[in-house]
Amino acid sequence: MLFRSRYRDIAIPEVRLRSADARAAGRALFLQHCAICHGERADGRGARRSGLSSPAQDFTDSAWRKRSSPRWVYYVIREGTPGTSMAGWKILSPDETWDLVAYLLSVSERSTQPAPTSGF
Repeated sequence: MLFRSRYRDIAIPEVRLRSADARAAGRALFLQHCAICHGERADGRGARRSGLSSPAQDFTDSAWRKRSSPRWVYYVIREGTPGTSMAGWKILSPDETWDLVAYLLSVSERSTQPAPTSGF
């Protein structure tokens, strides 16, 4: 399996994944390259969603986050998903790919946070 052979031992830049700068850069990349299918809010509701072979991933879904490791997200961005409309994005540098991973993981983290309570 390609994932196991090529990506299994790739180092995960934990500090970068938590970096506000990396997440902001990832959001800019997302809006430029991904939002057309995945939606500006990363909720899978992009303008092209009706023409895809399978639904675009909703990155706000906490179930997606629970089953997705940073390494797996990196792999899918780089290699795509066979049998779907998700193509690989090897035009992105490794650093840009990690920035995009940081953003996507932060989107799902925000969706799992409890709603703020009022001060009343």
